Amino acid sequence: MPKPTPPSDSRPRSDTGSLAGASVVVTRPAATAAALKQRIRRLGGTALGLPGLALRVGPDASAAKRALAAARSADVAIFVSPIAVRFAFALRPNLRFGRDTIVCAVGAATARALKRRGIARAIWPTDRQDSEGLLALAPLRNLRGSRVALIGAPGGRELLAQTLRARHARVELIHVYQRVAPSLSRRQLDELERSVTPLITLLTSAEALANLRATLPLRLFARLAAGDLIVSSERLAAAARASLFARIHIAGSPDSADLLQAAVATLTRHRL
Repeated sequence: MPKPTPPSDSRPRSDTGSLAGASVVVTRPAATAAALKQRIRRLGGTALGLPGLALRVGPDASAAKRALAAARSADVAIFVSPIAVRFAFALRPNLRFGRDTIVCAVGAATARALKRRGIARAIWPTDRQDSEGLLALAPLRNLRGSRVALIGAPGGRELLAQTLRARHARVELIHVYQRVAPSLSRRQLDELERSVTPLITLLTSAEALANLRATLPLRLFARLAAGDLIVSSERLAAAARASLFARIHIAGSPDSADLLQAAVATLTRHRL
């Protein structure tokens, strides 16, 4: 197994004021968006909260709690997001895994969330922080007969589960939370309508995109689509093109630092 790389915040940082004059739309769930919005404001931008998803406790918390206890002896335990870490440890605050269990995170942010809860030996992909990147890791290539605990929410990471099964792993889905459509307030809609341009939207979820398209009045969705969109993968870019976004930019990862770096680069091009 490759030696885990410690989570790092050593990415290039944007300069103070580098988002001045821009409206930046944060589509993360409200419960997880505060830190990113604060960073946008610190860079001089106007942060608009427009959650594409809301988060709730999983559909069967008791079953999830039992499954997490059993997952401690799995061959592989995969956390699909920082949110999965948060909800899993809310159910099992003292969750730990056996010495032989390979603990995986989809990206650096998820690995940092695990480290904050005492699990410092997680591995994760560094080149591309998504399902494809995770599946390329050496420990996940030969899984015949292995027991894999996939910790997340219903309806997410289908590619990950499908590929693990195709590699003959015994996949156990542990749904510690669920995503539901958001309920947007009049204040949020008014803020979007009044927002100044350039308008830059940060997006890391195809489900959030679909919810916003279904929930927003047509004129407001058209306003988003007319602006710039920062996405975290080529797969999301394809979904955004199908939803009539034209100016799409792919960040290095879903991590906040990479999203903001892409937003700053996009705004810099506007200023040329």
